[in-house]
Amino acid sequence: MLNLPPLTLDKAIAVMDMGLRTVFSPAVSSRPYPPAETTPDTLSDRERRHAAALMRINHVGEVCAQALYSGQALVSRDPANVEALKQASREEVDHLAWCEQRIQELGGRKSLLNPLWYGASFGMGITAGLLGDKWNLGFLAETEHQVSAHLQSHLQQLPAHDTASKAIVAQMKEDEEHHAHTAEQLGGARLPAPVKLAMRLASKVMTRTAYHL
Repeated sequence: MLNLPPLTLDKAIAVMDMGLRTVFSPAVSSRPYPPAETTPDTLSDRERRHAAALMRINHVGEVCAQALYSGQALVSRDPANVEALKQASREEVDHLAWCEQRIQELGGRKSLLNPLWYGASFGMGITAGLLGDKWNLGFLAETEHQVSAHLQSHLQQLPAHDTASKAIVAQMKEDEEHHAHTAEQLGGARLPAPVKLAMRLASKVMTRTAYHL
């Protein structure tokens, strides 16, 4: 029998509140917006659309991160791991806010499928958490490593003079690497190669879909 923490009414309400706020409410950052100053918008219409689509993908990634952390924390047995997940989640809210603001500045929109992304990722978080804390943390670490690599590719794909988007993505990448390191320090297990491959394939489906929708 699984030794799961009790699901109290308070926890259930907090989980539902997290999902509703993530998907339907504007995020509020606790840290300054990474672009240090407003720069003239010299992007062409094509570059603006491309940058907005890339930032929409990044926003979807942060929606998924909130769902993953919420699901993982819900079933985690170790209070220290729960706190690490909650701390990462709080920093990811900043990412949500930054991506949303930049999307608006570029004249884009958020993904129409955010409720679907959130629900699927929440289920993945629950599944990872049920496997035990070392695998829970291992899943977190691998997720952050893959997100960091994904953000590095966006730094290369964004228009060269889109310094605002690049500043946001660079700070996000730094935070994701810190989250991965924390999860490994807490005892996260190294995931089997087939699991890592499945995660990369799922990520490709998400990114290709979110670029357009």
